[in-house]
Amino acid sequence: MMVFKRFSLATLMALALLAPAFAAERTVTLDVENMTCASCPYIVEKSLTRVSGVTATAVSFDEKTATVTFDDAVTSIDALTRATAAAGYPSSVRD
Repeated sequence: MMVFKRFSLATLMALALLAPAFAAERTVTLDVENMTCASCPYIVEKSLTRVSGVTATAVSFDEKTATVTFDDAVTSIDALTRATAAAGYPSSVRD
């Protein structure tokens, strides 16, 4: 029984150490539609920062883009584009 407990504990510890290796911080640039005034970038930024896992945003009114850094273990690009669309600013990944 003691050997099983040690093996189980060792396995759990190894998995706990490896789990963060699967998650990665990613940065994506989105092309954002409908930004027509000075308040639009603020609204886009707020919609993105409310998405769990987002760590940084930079929205450019001139370029009509949003650059977003996020934890891909917590959120996805799909969640980011849904957030901007829900705020009235459809977006897609810049090629």
